[in-house]
Amino acid sequence: MAAPKVAVVGAGLVGLSTALCISEAFPSCPLSVLAEQFSPNTTGDVAAGMLIPHTYPGTPIHVQKQWFKETFAYLFAISNSAEASEAGIHLVSGWQVFKTPPKDEVPFWSDVVLGFRPMSAAELQKFPQHRWGQAFTTLKCDCPPYLLWLERRLRANGVQLRTSKVADLWELRSEYDVVVNCTGVGAQQLVGDRELLPTRGQVLQVHAPWVKHFIRDGDGSTYIYPGIHSVTLGGTREKGSWSQSPDPATTRDIFSRCCSLEPSLQQAEGVRVKVGLRPSRSAVRLQREVLSQGKAKLPVVHNYGHGAGGFSVHRGTAKEATRLVGECIAALRGSSCRAKL
Repeated sequence: MAAPKVAVVGAGLVGLSTALCISEAFPSCPLSVLAEQFSPNTTGDVAAGMLIPHTYPGTPIHVQKQWFKETFAYLFAISNSAEASEAGIHLVSGWQVFKTPPKDEVPFWSDVVLGFRPMSAAELQKFPQHRWGQAFTTLKCDCPPYLLWLERRLRANGVQLRTSKVADLWELRSEYDVVVNCTGVGAQQLVGDRELLPTRGQVLQVHAPWVKHFIRDGDGSTYIYPGIHSVTLGGTREKGSWSQSPDPATTRDIFSRCCSLEPSLQQAEGVRVKVGLRPSRSAVRLQREVLSQGKAKLPVVHNYGHGAGGFSVHRGTAKEATRLVGECIAALRGSSCRAKL
């Protein structure tokens, strides 16, 4: 049979990285990315892009750690290459601080990041309202450059990027043999996933080039993440909110919280406000499904629901989705052989 044609629906962080994995694993398969929106209009463009994992209650910890290890190794290699600046990836050191020590003082990801250790008493003097903390070095993606870098890699691999609104996955069956659903929060309507909810995130980007270390309040509600050209201040986690309009009161609250952690931010300039809707569920949906109408069938691989932790695990989940696509291709070839017999 001819090489199966594959469509990835969704062009955010997860869609583009999944498509890149598929194009690398199955270079002979014609591959298209279909999306209503591309960068700079995706949720990934708003994300802070820090590799600090968020825990998914419905996913085993060893699986989450594997996804994080694969993602960290992939981005670390890029950060050590000539493409680091173009891809917007760099190492950043800093602190995660707590008002009371957490139940888990050594998180599952501590041996994946670099130089993880408890903060010293001298370091904690910088944060008089906090009693305990962790110091480590991790990776940060400046999101729009990284998404554009992924698009360039896809085009170089011969992948088609097409602006298209997909209202029903079944409509793709006439043109594609396998469909990969990476629609993020759009999956709620597209595949009727009622567990999936938006978690609204509002962040600020400011010009404060003297801020070189990240600072993250232990519960993740307040954070300061220095990037290549700006510093991201956050944030909010508003479950069930679909509003993408910036809220001025929230902007003032975020700025105030961040200044309490880093008073020098009061001199920051050029405040820009961004809002994104994180696709949140208890576990990332990573599975195969076969849609059918009568005798007609369409293999589908789902990869969505990464919530606030997408950047930390995106390459790992893309690799797993690619493995599932491989299973779909093998099944199609097997059925083709049986049909000939």
